[in-house]
Amino acid sequence: MRDIAPLLDFDDAYRQKFGVLCGVDEAGRGPLAGPVCAAAVILPPGYCPAGLDDSKKLSEKRREALYGEIVQNALAYQVVLVGPEVIDRDNILNATMQAMSQAVAGLDPAPALALIDGNRCPPAPVPCQWVIGGDGKSASIAAASILAKVTRDRLMVEAAATYPGYGFERHKGYGTKAHYAAIAQLGLTPLHRRSFLKKVLSK
Repeated sequence: MRDIAPLLDFDDAYRQKFGVLCGVDEAGRGPLAGPVCAAAVILPPGYCPAGLDDSKKLSEKRREALYGEIVQNALAYQVVLVGPEVIDRDNILNATMQAMSQAVAGLDPAPALALIDGNRCPPAPVPCQWVIGGDGKSASIAAASILAKVTRDRLMVEAAATYPGYGFERHKGYGTKAHYAAIAQLGLTPLHRRSFLKKVLSK
């Protein structure tokens, strides 16, 4: 299990300089279907659940367990979904920035600083600092990555019941061979991002 001390130390350095901070991350930029999801989380100073890490490095079972711990212990958190229609209209980058901005704006209390995973900051109501690979460096960003990933995965599992035959419960909307085969056989659902499927639509 990963040593969480460096994750705490990273946040503490910013917390001592700025005060209350939140971590922000997203899930679902790459799939062919479903929303993009962003989460913003304010953790109590010194708090980091055992085994916390970048959500992509954890098993589904571990993510689910950590989700419960984070929600129970966070001082504040906000999760925002931006759907396929906005992604198609505004492009995935702008849709992701919208989701992040709304997640930060929805926090109460408002943080003094938002740590953003990636290499750019959304237009947020508070000062932001981007952190490349932040979900592996910051406890707050790692916690946000868990909330975003678990929320989106749960939604796609629910979508599998509404749209059977696509395998959403398995691939969560990503462009697997089975997903493309299902699209060819069954067509597109309202969850599909048309802007991601131009080649399919042009056939």
